Amino acid sequence: MLLSLPLLIIWSHSRDSGGSIGLVFDGVSIHWEYCRASGSVLRIFAIPCYMATLARGAPLRERNALVEGEQFQDIVQRSRSLILKILLSIPDTHASCIHIETLQLNSSENAKLVFMASTIGIPSAPVLRGVSENFTLETSLIHMSEGLQLHRALLSTVSPQLANKDKVTGLQADIKDLVIQINKLLKMAQAEAAVQPSPMSVALRLPGEYDVQVAAHLTLVQLQSFGQDTVRCLRSLDRSNEESES
Repeated sequence: MLLSLPLLIIWSHSRDSGGSIGLVFDGVSIHWEYCRASGSVLRIFAIPCYMATLARGAPLRERNALVEGEQFQDIVQRSRSLILKILLSIPDTHASCIHIETLQLNSSENAKLVFMASTIGIPSAPVLRGVSENFTLETSLIHMSEGLQLHRALLSTVSPQLANKDKVTGLQADIKDLVIQINKLLKMAQAEAAVQPSPMSVALRLPGEYDVQVAAHLTLVQLQSFGQDTVRCLRSLDRSNEESES
């Protein structure tokens, strides 16, 4: 979109020869110069002058209307309930299937297992940030869906080798339900023809029982961190927070 400035005055001055004045008025630039000695105007000319601005107004208004819509908000709040349920179930799930005492869910020692995560083949979760000009609503929802599907695939791969997998199975079901809700939001935010994130599969290298335990442990640790980021992103989209705070 091109917008003209109503009035802009530009002044430059030379000690010897005089100076020049330019102004922009109603989209037209007028420029003249004068001589210090005589005060006479040497040149006057006018050219069209416009300021380019990015046409963000309409798309932003449309996006805000989408987020604030009743259907979108209902799904956001349903998604928040599901991710909170997932986060609350992670400690019990971890305790039920991890029997190696050195593998603790919230331990500073987990950072030392990064190399083993790479050896086993556990991919990193997608980055999640708040919606902004550089991180759009679509990008946030796509990363959310892909990250949840990644962790569901990891749990599906490792769970058959766990002695106790009941709680892992329940956690997988909750993640699946949340992916369905996030994809509904994504479909509303994108064009109908947009490609939805597809289910993924992962191949882990698990030669022994210890590797299985570490894989399950690191998956739950990473899911917990990703889930906390998901909570923050969904909270930023939930307009009921603003109503309760006002």
